[in-house]
Amino acid sequence: MADSITPTDAESAAAALAGAAAYGMAVRIVGGATKRDWGAAGNPAAIELHTTNLQATLEHNASDLTAIFQAGVPLARAQEELAAKGQMLALDPPLSATGRSRATLGGVFATADCGPLQHRYGQPRDLVLGITVALSDGTLARAGGKVIKNVAGYDLGKLFTGSFGTLGLIVSLSVRLHTLPLRTATAFGTTTEPAALTAAALTLARAPLELETLDVSWRDGRGELLAQSAGARATLRSGSVAALMRSSGLDNVHVVGDDASLWARQRAGQRSTKLAIVRAAWPPRELASALRAAQACGGAVVARAALGIGYVELDPAAIVTLRQLMPRGTLCVVQDLPWQTCPAIDPWPHGSSGALELMRRVKRQFDPAAVCNPGVFVGGI
Repeated sequence: MADSITPTDAESAAAALAGAAAYGMAVRIVGGATKRDWGAAGNPAAIELHTTNLQATLEHNASDLTAIFQAGVPLARAQEELAAKGQMLALDPPLSATGRSRATLGGVFATADCGPLQHRYGQPRDLVLGITVALSDGTLARAGGKVIKNVAGYDLGKLFTGSFGTLGLIVSLSVRLHTLPLRTATAFGTTTEPAALTAAALTLARAPLELETLDVSWRDGRGELLAQSAGARATLRSGSVAALMRSSGLDNVHVVGDDASLWARQRAGQRSTKLAIVRAAWPPRELASALRAAQACGGAVVARAALGIGYVELDPAAIVTLRQLMPRGTLCVVQDLPWQTCPAIDPWPHGSSGALELMRRVKRQFDPAAVCNPGVFVGGI
């Protein structure tokens, strides 16, 4: 069983990584433990480094719409603090497969986890203004604020976001905030035709609607298109969106003012406690083909309609078939899979050898001792 370390500040976190490196001991970085099955199983870790004691809100500059949080701050708690000031961090991934609000900011950014708000506000990497990281040589690296990049020329915020903790430990994050909408409303329509759902989604994506979210779902031969508007005129604007849905051929079109449950259901479709989740990225125009591929494998889908990013819930035995049936160029990353029962499945897509070698060079630059989450990332990084 791995030893547990819970550093209380950036310096002790860096010292812990340096000590592990000196003895050649692998470290598994743990936040809220909501994504432990993400990525490959990785190499056995001698030490688990928990961010439990890194839970401070270091700054909240409400007038500048910025804040600085330590990595162990639960996302749900951060949102509550910001909401008290009428602000939000524009990230809304599901907080865990079981519904418990344990997901931490460090874990969300390390895995680049997103929800429906990605449609308007982008990915976590788009919201990072600055970052402090602890490296396995015992140093602390900072970027952001007055320092745009570190001396090596790397944009640390973007580099560490989505790195699955394989480069080092995110200690704290400076993030861009947005005003919390006073009101939202969602236009909603259905169809049994993947092509009709795709046409309607593309029509809304091209229209100047300033939507907060634009999502689709597909299950058991039936699809739904959901488009959320925000602001004082949200209901009125959703009426215009609903009219576009009707003219695009969708059925059962209506507007929902109390729409929280609709979007909670969409987010829930990105997690599973019993089946596998495959995160797939396809050209947005290929949405219909992606839906048909998922249906052929017995899968259910929730997706960002304008971005071509979807989550397919299906039996692990159908993952290989799904990858074969998806539109050409689709990248599929497996999430929420019990690796101990499916050890032969590679969760990562096979990219170009040049890209993989570049990632390995970056790994050697930041973690030459291969201490941090070894084997978790693509290509065994």
